[in-house]
Amino acid sequence: MDDYLWVYDDRAVDWHALSELYRIAPLGEKSPADLATVFSNSRFKCFVYAGDHLVGVGRALADGLDCSYIADVAVHPEHQGIGLGKAVIRKLVALSEGHKKIILYANPGTEGFYAKL
Repeated sequence: MDDYLWVYDDRAVDWHALSELYRIAPLGEKSPADLATVFSNSRFKCFVYAGDHLVGVGRALADGLDCSYIADVAVHPEHQGIGLGKAVIRKLVALSEGHKKIILYANPGTEGFYAKL
């Protein structure tokens, strides 16, 4: 994971690139404007870059005490299978430390991947 740049704020995010990442991951069509809204309203977020390219992402909605909800984890297909998705989840769990509950939202069919974590 040393070859990746991890960013934890959304000030420099290219929302169109993020939208494309979700499309090819494949996690569906999410408009750049919608992504800007949901990420800016999320307490924790991870953006992972390989060079200038956004290749991984995830976010957690958290209330600061009781619940943190991990959602929208995606990894570019060319970077899947090397542990990047697991690293994003682990980082979001670490950022959520102190919450009484950490809850994961995921697409049906991905249970096997998340069960290992």
